Amino acid sequence: MKIFETTVKGIGLNAELFKHENLLILFGENAPDTLADYCFNIEMNKSEREIKPGMTLKFDEQDYKITAVGEKVKKNLDDLGHITIKFDGSTKAKLPGTLYVEEKEYPVVQIGTKISIIL
Repeated sequence: MKIFETTVKGIGLNAELFKHENLLILFGENAPDTLADYCFNIEMNKSEREIKPGMTLKFDEQDYKITAVGEKVKKNLDDLGHITIKFDGSTKAKLPGTLYVEEKEYPVVQIGTKISIIL
């Protein structure tokens, strides 16, 4: 069951700078100018329900198990299309707007990549 789905519409010039920190930043169509160069811009869509550990985050066919969810992830994703994804396997959310997933190889993300969260 899909909880959320979107498509990458644009990639900021410096969006992959955070790759070495295992971070990826998503932002909807209205990213502030100061952040736009550091984000993967996504189509704005609302999530269908709460996002919880144990669900799966997908970048096309690349799967990542969700390990922790910051308290503002759903609201920020729904309102702004904005979350940070941390690929470190943390089981406790340290930052409210961050989605934590298992530590695996950084995903291949390009314009047209489908990002989804499934049960």
